[in-house]
Amino acid sequence: MAKAYVKFETPKDMVAKVLEAITVANDSGRLRKGANETTKGIEAGTAQLVVIAEDVEPEEVVMHLPMICQEKGIAYAYVPTKKELGGAAGLPVPCAAIAIDKPGNAAEMVKALADKVRPLGGVTAKPAAAEKHEKPKEHKPKEEKKEGKKPVKA
Repeated sequence: MAKAYVKFETPKDMVAKVLEAITVANDSGRLRKGANETTKGIEAGTAQLVVIAEDVEPEEVVMHLPMICQEKGIAYAYVPTKKELGGAAGLPVPCAAIAIDKPGNAAEMVKALADKVRPLGGVTAKPAAAEKHEKPKEHKPKEEKKEGKKPVKA
């Protein structure tokens, strides 16, 4: 049975490329490993590609990741198991999620993968550029108070 947080199925050939990109990025770039660190990378806007394992128990550990990736315009993909994900990141233990912050030598692979998985997850483009060009707030001058004194009641 598919998990509630899995929004789409990542094709098997793409899973292999995602795991390869993680391995190369681990050697020459920077990864955020684990659900908590991945969340921090997404919220900071430094994550270029987020990878989530499909077999996470309990689901609540990673359930929020697809939603915040969509809000921030960050591409994300799924891999079948935590063990594969942890192994690709050079960890001796399983890993629920990974964010590629600095891809290093895997920059072209990560960009190509991100472009392929964005349409699958409903992510269109990064809204960060729109946030930088917000309309400035209008300045309203404060009303001046009258100089008169109020009578004091005895």
